[in-house]
Amino acid sequence: MPQQDIVKIAIQMPGAYPQLIQLDQKKPLSAVIKEVCDGWNLPGPDNYALQYADGVQTYITESGRCAEDLYKGIQSSDSGVRCDSLKQLACVSTDVTFAQEFISRDGHSLLVKIVEDADEAPLIMTHTLTGFMELMDHGIVSWENLSAVFIKKIANFVNAKVLDASIQQVSLAILESMVLSSSSLFQQVKQEVTLERLLSHLQVTNQQIQTKAMALLMALLQTAGDADRQVRMNIIHSSASVGDEMAHYLYVLQSVTLNHLEPRMRMPLDSYNQDQREILHGLRQAAFETESENSLSHERRRSLCAKEFKKLGFSNNSNPGQDLLRAPPGLLALDTMAYFASRYPDAYSRFVLENSSREDKHECPFARSSIQLTLILCEILRIGEPPSETGSNYHPIFFSQDRLLEELFCVCIQLINKTWKEMRATQEDFDKVTQPVLPIIHLSKHVRLSFLKHYFVEMLF
Repeated sequence: MPQQDIVKIAIQMPGAYPQLIQLDQKKPLSAVIKEVCDGWNLPGPDNYALQYADGVQTYITESGRCAEDLYKGIQSSDSGVRCDSLKQLACVSTDVTFAQEFISRDGHSLLVKIVEDADEAPLIMTHTLTGFMELMDHGIVSWENLSAVFIKKIANFVNAKVLDASIQQVSLAILESMVLSSSSLFQQVKQEVTLERLLSHLQVTNQQIQTKAMALLMALLQTAGDADRQVRMNIIHSSASVGDEMAHYLYVLQSVTLNHLEPRMRMPLDSYNQDQREILHGLRQAAFETESENSLSHERRRSLCAKEFKKLGFSNNSNPGQDLLRAPPGLLALDTMAYFASRYPDAYSRFVLENSSREDKHECPFARSSIQLTLILCEILRIGEPPSETGSNYHPIFFSQDRLLEELFCVCIQLINKTWKEMRATQEDFDKVTQPVLPIIHLSKHVRLSFLKHYFVEMLF
């Protein structure tokens, strides 16, 4: 009875009679070529290769044999053979030569079909997805050729609340590659993957899943348009230490999100913009209880407004918008002042009233201080700078609430006022007054907002 691994094949060479040999498929290809060369008395078997005579006349390589064997093994009716074949495929698919051979047999379509059917055991599915990812990484096949059914299946693996961790990990990586490959796939993935589920992956103890989820979230944020980037970060830090890769993703996420503030930072106040004028006058009205302005004459109202804008610390009290033409910090300075006034009205009123009662030369000008402080914060937070490829310096405080810039401003502007009062400072001392602010900002890289506020309250009182 002939052995299963022995087959008879004919080998031709120009100018020589064909050989009919018994090919032992378990032998290395190099040993087979040496035997053929010995049959024809050809020296240097390393200089020869086998080539298919029919069809596409490609050269036969070890990769080709391996690809053919795994292609057949994946289709076996024996689940053990299928699992072993897929496991081996996941390992050898990192080799580009093998990948070309396997894909030329349309082997990647077999993997897609396994995923679309989604009825295999978790271990088989993990090997299938890993092999597929390795094959796609070579760029031989376009991601855009994938079906909507396949994309939905991968997204379902990510969205599932109970699923094998290995499957979810590689599924997150596949979706990341899809998002980065084209805008159309970005739209499909964005529709299929829920933000709530993605954020929940950032809160698990499995750091590999955390990292892959962060990578996908970053891909979505960086590919998205401005309207799609309004993502509320509610990441809860685990007690486990953050790895280098995760630290980089956190840094990039922080950088990308903070850079949404750049347009406001680059834009000077437009005195013809009704909304901006209303915010500016809202600062004055929140600080002072004035008689009804509607009952005043035009000249009396202008005089009163100029007096109050002077108390607020604007240099150009008759036309305070002129102070906000400097960009940066541009409209961000108006935003930070308005945030402080609305979020902490008592502290805002106390700041303004305290300085209204001081001697002119010892007043801490709220507006001028705010504009300069906002500029300092923009520089320290690197707003407007693209994230570096190796950066990992992020602020944990950023992930505990939505308004890092504004909240830091609120803490620091009060510290400036406290320091100004203690130093009996004048305008010439501004740089000295801002020095205590810098440790507060750098402290924010290591603590949460609640501790930072507690720290400041202890200093203030």
